[in-house]
Amino acid sequence: MPKMKSNRGAAKTFKKTGSGKFKRYKAYKSHILTPKSPKRIRKLRKATLVSKADSKRVKEMVL
Repeated sequence: MPKMKSNRGAAKTFKKTGSGKFKRYKAYKSHILTPKSPKRIRKLRKATLVSKADSKRVKEMVL
């Protein structure tokens, strides 16, 4: 049986942390920024963790 292939888009999007969780960057930061408040744009800068509900699916795509 051939080796499983990882989803390359997911592999480039998510990074695994030391504790085994997955780090992601927030959406809505790429364009149409003028109506968004500076506070909102600032909060979108920081990375966050993938939710527990989605982490199993992300793990299967990346590994």
